[in-house]
Amino acid sequence: MAASSNSSLSGSSVSSDAEEYQPPIWKSYLYQLQQEAPRPKRIICPGEVGNRPKYYGREFHGIISREQADELLGGVEGAYILRESQRQPGCYTLALRFGNQTLNYRLFYDGKHFVGEKRFESIHDLVTDGLITLYIETKASEYISKMTTNPIYEHIGYATLLREKVSRRLSRSKNESRKASVTNEEHTAVEKISSLVRRAALSHNDNHFNYEKTHNFKVHTFRGPHWCEYCANFMWGLIAQGVRCSDCGLNVHKQCSKHVPNDCQPDLKRIKKVYCCDLTTLVKAHNMQRPMVVDICIREIEARGLKSEGLYRVSGFTEHIEDVKMAFDRDGEKADISANIYPDINIITGALKLYFRDLPIPVITYDTYSKFIEAAKISSADERLEAVHEVLMLLPPAHYETLRYLMIHLKKVTLNEKDNFMNAENLGIVFGPTLMRPPEDSTLTTLHDMRYQKLIVQILIENEDVLF
Repeated sequence: MAASSNSSLSGSSVSSDAEEYQPPIWKSYLYQLQQEAPRPKRIICPGEVGNRPKYYGREFHGIISREQADELLGGVEGAYILRESQRQPGCYTLALRFGNQTLNYRLFYDGKHFVGEKRFESIHDLVTDGLITLYIETKASEYISKMTTNPIYEHIGYATLLREKVSRRLSRSKNESRKASVTNEEHTAVEKISSLVRRAALSHNDNHFNYEKTHNFKVHTFRGPHWCEYCANFMWGLIAQGVRCSDCGLNVHKQCSKHVPNDCQPDLKRIKKVYCCDLTTLVKAHNMQRPMVVDICIREIEARGLKSEGLYRVSGFTEHIEDVKMAFDRDGEKADISANIYPDINIITGALKLYFRDLPIPVITYDTYSKFIEAAKISSADERLEAVHEVLMLLPPAHYETLRYLMIHLKKVTLNEKDNFMNAENLGIVFGPTLMRPPEDSTLTTLHDMRYQKLIVQILIENEDVLF
């Protein structure tokens, strides 16, 4: 969340409906401390050093002792030199003056310079970032430790006005589809405001399917001043100042990310594909109960393919299946998979199976896999059914709903067994390894568990009316 001043962001010209929106007051204390932090002062070696590594500059002074380094720094705050260790030749040290003492850090290079997790293009940037961090953590350690105690994230009253305006805009479009209301109208009103405000507007919109989803945080380097959208404090440093959710764009401190609720509202602009996308992320981004691929393919199969011999067992042409995949990735719910384009129904069944195989987390999740396998091993049919039902309750809502819908469809397939020759056991053989995979990538485990995978899917099909 970029900011241009110490105290607030400009909230003007977002849209005509959001002109009265007042952004929160960003806390300026840590920003002011960064401005006060000592600046790096490179102490240049007056002579040539023969063994200087090519990735160091004239701040390298060769093999000298700690005492010599301390003397060269001359007590100047922010002064620094590089030296080679006397005790361990070939090992390099950054000697840095801070807090009226000389600090020595083991220095590494792998294409970039680093002393810890962060990697820098230049020694100057490394020292600058280090001085900022040292200064802020020295001056504000207690303040930093309490940053998460009173977050703005949980008190989003400042977004109420905007939320009401967005809701009014959405209500004008009731004659449009639910998806269009959320994705198009909401984006128009909120796209230039923070993801935090977008979350507030969406979370209070009745049209949005309220599946819980964790944020997909990744370390991020912010250009220009940024403030944390959880605690409202400045995100200090030169690089890797915090983390950003790659699905919804929420920007927070790394330490604040541990406290953010599982309420990610994925932004369609950030979702590049339909296949290979996390299931919950996809359905939340498109505001659907289930992935569009599942709905559209099943609708097409039930319209013209239930009596097709070997349905789901017979494979379609791989090249044509890839074409369907690309159509969904490119066109989403507008993808045309009709008989005019793909007369062979096995291409559609193949595309559906491929979607399930390509999921980064299977429909039957890694977390529940072992519990399903253990349930399948129970000898008593009644106890086994009860155990399967209990594990089903552990699935994430979007996964549960997708599995429920698929099992209802596969039950319809079995009702046409006299034509398609596909009973629940045959479908279990096909869908077992498609819907569930062991957490560890082990061929031995997969082979050992195949009969249990088959049995689980068979049980789900035969008892879909009881289990779901």
